[in-house]
Parts: sequence; C-alpha cells; structure tokens
Amino acid sequence: MSYYPSSILNLIKNLSKLPGIGEKTAERLAMHILRIPRGDAERLSRSILELKEKVRLCSVCFALSDTDICNICGNPERDAAFLCVVEQPAEMVAIERSGAFKGLYHILQGALSPIDGVGPDNIRIRELISRIEEGQIREVVLATGTNMEGEATASYIAECLKAYPVNISRIASGVPIGGELKYVDQVTLKRAMETRHAV
Repeated sequence: MSYYPSSILNLIKNLSKLPGIGEKTAERLAMHILRIPRGDAERLSRSILELKEKVRLCSVCFALSDTDICNICGNPERDAAFLCVVEQPAEMVAIERSGAFKGLYHILQGALSPIDGVGPDNIRIRELISRIEEGQIREVVLATGTNMEGEATASYIAECLKAYPVNISRIASGVPIGGELKYVDQVTLKRAMETRHAV
C-alpha cells in the first residue's frame, strides 16, 4: 500500500485497529473520509474526542453516561425497587430495547472468571450489596450471561444476597445457553424477562 501517502496509510492503520474492521474496510472508510466535506470530517473527529472526554461510568449503576448519574438512574418514573443486574452496558442496552424492564440497573463491569483472574473484588459486587443494604430494593433480577462465567456470577450473587430481604430471580428461558445477552433478539429477551424464575 506504499502507493498511498503516509497520511492515508496512517488513517487506514488506525481504522483497521477497530473491532471488525479489516484492512480493506479500513481502506474504504479512509477513502470515504477523504471524499466527505471538511465539516463532516471535523464533526466526526470532534465526536470521537467528545466521547473520550465526556463519557464516564454512572456513579450509581456504572452504565456509560455523560453526567455523574445516567438518564435511567435519574428518571423518577423508573421503579427504584426493581433492580436488574447485568455484566456490561451492552446488555443493559439490549434489555432497554426490548421494553420489558422499567426498573433500575446495576452493571457489574464483568463476570467471575477464576481462570482469567477475575474474582468478586474485580467486578462491582461490593457496590451491588451496598445498594441492597440501603433498603429500597425489593427484587433483584440476575440477567448475567448464560455461559459458564455468567451462571457462576449469578450463583455467587444469589448466595451473597440470601441474607437480605429481597426477592432474587434469574432471567428465564429463551436466552440460548452459552450466548451473550447483547446478541439476543428483542422478542426472545422480552420473553426471558417476563418469565424469569427464582434462583
């Protein structure tokens, strides 16, 4: 690709580092960026920098947010007694898109995986227990993945929460075993939320 000037090669190299973007796709994107008006390119670059400057974790649920408290935690119409525990922000977004849940969330920022050195202190379980101890939550829905790590995480959390006066349920059938919530279709995810079962 030495036939491209170094500025284009540099952009192709950086774009190809993005997940799912190979060298050919990166080349097409670079050519597209080269052809668009300067204003569009500036808006694209500003939006990337703004993302890096503004996005943080919600101080309550650990979702991605531009402010200290995310839109869901700050919404007085959400049912604050109903808490859904997920592994990552992408799973929260998937559940929100299904329209099946009107409570609040707690995002663990991972799942237990002893083989990878991820234990209870490496994810947001301590913060979850602190939220339960505040006494406002009546039900916790464990919506971690159905793979081995997700199941282990759900079992561990259920055991930790047995001492508290909350109903604990697990996301129900419809989610494929070994699948990741962020890839499950909305109808299946809605059915799984509506037919959750006790742990």
